[in-house]
Amino acid sequence: MAIYLPELDPVNTHFPVAETALDDPNGLLAFGGDLRPERLVSAYRQGIFPWYSEGEPILWWSPAPRAVFLPDKFRPSKSLRKFFRKSGYQVTLNQACHDVIRQCADSRGPTETWITADMMQAYQLMHNLGHCHSVEVWLNGNLVGGLYGVQVGTVFCGESMFSLADNASKIALWFFCQHFSAHGGTLIDCQIMNDHLASLGAVEIERSPFMQFLQLQRDAILEEGCYQPRELHQ
Repeated sequence: MAIYLPELDPVNTHFPVAETALDDPNGLLAFGGDLRPERLVSAYRQGIFPWYSEGEPILWWSPAPRAVFLPDKFRPSKSLRKFFRKSGYQVTLNQACHDVIRQCADSRGPTETWITADMMQAYQLMHNLGHCHSVEVWLNGNLVGGLYGVQVGTVFCGESMFSLADNASKIALWFFCQHFSAHGGTLIDCQIMNDHLASLGAVEIERSPFMQFLQLQRDAILEEGCYQPRELHQ
């Protein structure tokens, strides 16, 4: 049976409502359009994100259920706390977002990543405009882990993370959860559940409550200075 998939208008930034996304594949909503900031901001405010491979048209998704972290509930294990104390890691915020995005792509290899050259350029521009933010983990001055994502009100829409050293991405998430919660952050969207996210404590919520929460929080304001570049401390 043929499946109808809407094509986005090349000019305006309107999307089909998320509830019309397909069940199979889970969350596929539309194709086409572009990655200019106006469209990306519109997408994230509606619980939609791009995800596609090199050579494909841009595909837009809003899966259900949704994998999320509650930042104020995140609790690192005793072993992770002990590891960090001995690690020599330094954790920073918004000090090297472009490099984090590049490492998230490079660490997966060209055949496994959805972070195409166009995606990297788009999110680097989003960072320059104040929409995209990163957490970096350093060891002896070298970037060894981190994560990046897009802010929507008091919700952080996580895009990707990477780790080149033991527990680096876990520590990036831990530090960010505490910092984000302390500045009024309410939810971290991590899109689709996988074993790694589950091991870190992510939970799933259905589309309707997720969308209702996003609608309530997307115009809320974080504490001033939340994303000011800095070193993060415990």
